[in-house]
Amino acid sequence: MALADRISAVVFLALGIALFVGGWTMDRLEIRRIHPASIPGLVPMILGVLLAICAVLLFRSSYTDTERGKVGVLVGGSWSRLGLTAILCTGYALGLVGWLSYFWATAIFTFAFALVFSLPVDGARRDQAIAVAGSLALAFGVAFSSSILFRELFLVRLP
Repeated sequence: MALADRISAVVFLALGIALFVGGWTMDRLEIRRIHPASIPGLVPMILGVLLAICAVLLFRSSYTDTERGKVGVLVGGSWSRLGLTAILCTGYALGLVGWLSYFWATAIFTFAFALVFSLPVDGARRDQAIAVAGSLALAFGVAFSSSILFRELFLVRLP
């Protein structure tokens, strides 16, 4: 796991730097006399810095791990989980968004994603019902809060 953490940390650090640079190079709105603190790239720059900090912390913590060499990167179930995640995310981006409203597309995707990764297949009926209820609550909470956030705070018109 230590090797996987180090590889992930390097990828996250590169992504954080790219977010910061992309936010820094975005067009400014000073020509329209808009306050400099409301630049369009401010949020990506902040997220880039936070992601880079978390990547450095992840890389640093991977050296204290004593599991060195015990588990390979993407062994066994990791490949299937990676493929399932890619299928779900691609289905959300290419299939649901644009075909359904943002709220319903996000609710369906979040429900499916949470259910696939939290449903105990061999568990008791009670545990399965709890997983379904939790996935449903999470789906509507994420869909509602993200659509309110984008519409009201970021002033984005959602599909």
